[in-house]
Formats: sequence, C-alpha cells, structure tokens
Amino acid sequence: MFIYTNISIMSKPLIAGNWKMHLSEPQSRGLAEQVEAQAAAYADTVETAVFPSSIALSSVNSLVESTATGVQNIYFADEGAFTGEIAAAQVSDVADYAIVGHSERRYVFGETDETVARKTAACIRNHITPIVCVGETLHERQENETVQVLNDQISTGLTMITSEDVAGSVIAYEPVWAIGTGENAKPEDVASAARTIDRAIGEMFGRKTADQVRVLYGGSVSSETAGSYLDLEEISGLLVGGASLKEHEFKAIIERAANGGAETGKS
Repeated sequence: MFIYTNISIMSKPLIAGNWKMHLSEPQSRGLAEQVEAQAAAYADTVETAVFPSSIALSSVNSLVESTATGVQNIYFADEGAFTGEIAAAQVSDVADYAIVGHSERRYVFGETDETVARKTAACIRNHITPIVCVGETLHERQENETVQVLNDQISTGLTMITSEDVAGSVIAYEPVWAIGTGENAKPEDVASAARTIDRAIGEMFGRKTADQVRVLYGGSVSSETAGSYLDLEEISGLLVGGASLKEHEFKAIIERAANGGAETGKS
C-alpha cells in the first residue's frame, strides 16, 4: 500500500499510469516493480500512481510502497447481484484512487454524467479518491461546445458529493479526440480547459474548494510532450495511457515531473 510522506500530497504533481486492459498479472507485477524504483527515487517531489487491470490490483498493491495504486473502474453500488462489476467497497483496502468517467467508459459502455456522479459518490463513501474524467469529442470541439460540455460534466458529475469531498478529488481533462490517437492538444488549449473546470467548480463549491482540486491532463501523453503540459500552472499532473506501459517512457515522465517538466537527460 502507498505510504504518504510528510510533504503534502497536494503540493506534488500526480503522475498516474492507466494500464487499461493490458498485461497479465505477472507482467503487471514486473512493470510495477520498475515503476516503484522510480517512484521511490522521486517520492519527495512527485506522487506516482498505477492503475493495473483488476486481476493484478491486489498483487501490485502488495509489492509497492512509494507508488499509489488505483482501480480503473468501479460500480456505484456497494454490493448486490451485479455480475462482473467491482464495488468500491471491495477494493477500498488496495485502491487509493479510482478512475471515474473515462472517455472509454462513456463512449464505449454508454456511461452518463449521472452514472459518473453515482460512481464518484461511491468512491467517497468508501474512502477512495476519485479521478473524474471530463472532456469533449472532436465534433463538440469543432462546434465550439467544449466549455458547455465541461460545465455539464462537472455540474452533474460532482453533484452527489460535498465541497469537502470535492476538495480532495482529482479531475482529469482528457479530450476524447486525443485519447489513443497520437494527436496532441495544444498546451494553451489544455490550460483554457483547465480554467473552465476551475471556474465550474468554483461556481458550484466556492473558490476555496476549487483552489484545492488537482486537475490532470490526459491525452496521448509521452515523455516528449509531458513537459509542455507539466509547465502549465493550471495543470497538477498527468493521466498517462499507452506510455505508462513502457518502462522507460513512464519513468522518463516521472522524472520530468520531478524536475518541473524540464528534460534532464538522465536515463
């Protein structure tokens, strides 16, 4: 289980690796061991988290100390006849975080903002920090609907939790058109989206709460592009997909975060 240091976690960038439906249990353990070494080296300045598939979550959690672990998806009920689902209550002892509302859950599995709200509440109820994903599709972007989409996703997705709960939560901006496509959002567009998210939270829960919420960027992030997003004052970390499956890539991103986004040339 992840062990917190005496430095406030809120002051550190969060680098979260979403392994999606990849890697066997032994492969997950192997990669986690490599990530753990890097996470430990930079534990004073960066928070590192990994999200293995559910079959590997417990075993990965058991072998890391400096790396937080998270579940890629949870159901909103704490128990019941829901074949194939995983309750937050079932993983609360091995998951520090849960990804909620990822674009693949929204657009492949049909999750709505209302579903996201219920799952977010389930995380809070079971002492798991939600990483609530929001973002627009290519069509919505082309129609200049980004601000409205983000406002709607925030206003509904966070409606079932309190301002105190929100303050400890994480929001990940992941434009759908940049997920797994190799397309990179411009840093200025990411900063603008993050400000929209910040305003929406501020209007709902107050400025004090909004100032405490960490906003991550996720969307085809690599070691080459990570620095341009980490340099943004509006961004508090990254939600990394494919690059987190590559040991050297993910370790390089962690190092970038530790050095304020700058490239250092270290291996």
